[in-house]
Amino acid sequence: MYITISAQKLGGNYSQSVAGYVDYLEKENQIPEQDQKLENFFNQYEDDIIPEEVVQEIDSNTSKLKKIEPKFYSITVNPSQYELRRLEDNSESLKRYTRELMKDYASCFNREINGRAISINDIKYYAKIEHHRTFKGSDFQVKENQEYATKILQLKNDIQKIHRSEKEGNIKKIELQIKQLEKVAPHQQNGSRIVQGMLKEGNQSHIHIIVSRKDVSNSVSLSPGSKYKSSEVEMNGRLVKRGFNRDAFFQKVEKTFDKNFGYQRNYVETYQARKTYIHNPKLYFSAVIGLPASEKAMAMKIVRESGLPILPVIPVSQAQLTVKLIRTLQKSIGVAIRSGSIGI
Repeated sequence: MYITISAQKLGGNYSQSVAGYVDYLEKENQIPEQDQKLENFFNQYEDDIIPEEVVQEIDSNTSKLKKIEPKFYSITVNPSQYELRRLEDNSESLKRYTRELMKDYASCFNREINGRAISINDIKYYAKIEHHRTFKGSDFQVKENQEYATKILQLKNDIQKIHRSEKEGNIKKIELQIKQLEKVAPHQQNGSRIVQGMLKEGNQSHIHIIVSRKDVSNSVSLSPGSKYKSSEVEMNGRLVKRGFNRDAFFQKVEKTFDKNFGYQRNYVETYQARKTYIHNPKLYFSAVIGLPASEKAMAMKIVRESGLPILPVIPVSQAQLTVKLIRTLQKSIGVAIRSGSIGI
């Protein structure tokens, strides 16, 4: 489970309206597919919410927020292929999980409203399920294919120059070179070279959640991206709770998923493992090595299926975890286990 939390920006400024983001999230409903069910926005208690209502509710819930402050946050929930299989890629299950996840979100604010803890009923949010993903320019498959893409583009330009009599050459020979480059590019999908914008195959369902910075009463600011972690501070002679417990949130949502769907989570799939990797990679690799044989095999399979290379020889002892080896491993699987959350 990979979850990201981000304040939406346009260039260097925070978005003053959610309209552009809502329009972006409507893109799949504009893809004509006979067997595709339209996915509408929903919140904790309502389904089939129209985009116009989402824009109206979020944009009007920004009392006293300055232009330099986020008006809303985007939470993206990315279940793994294994988790999606457990859900049977079911939209209703994803929707149910979203509603449980947002209860966890509310519970991780170290704030009070009128002397009571924050609850889900204080959170104004709208969510949407998407079933497609496209390859981005930042994806390693696209990056590693770029050398071939550049050569192919050069050859295509050469063909155009030959057509315009600006250059001499054999077009058929160049076309054969292009076909060969297309074929030998390292990353392929269904027999075609992976390029930016290509739809990813397999289950790609994920959840986008738009969360207002202000509570439902439009009077209390609730920021999951606050520079203050869960703490207390003295203000005007009294202790005031503040902040958002990010660690607790990421740990809770995993437990919520596992409990609700009977999922047996492997060590490398856990938030704690990703955090350990970032702060103490040697301890992380030691933990992987120390897993029981079947769990270790599954751990390596999960990392390998993420699409990133892994060393052909897995270290078998603590002594083999040299600094050089750790750096090599970090380079090879870092992206696969990196959490996209704020403030790790």
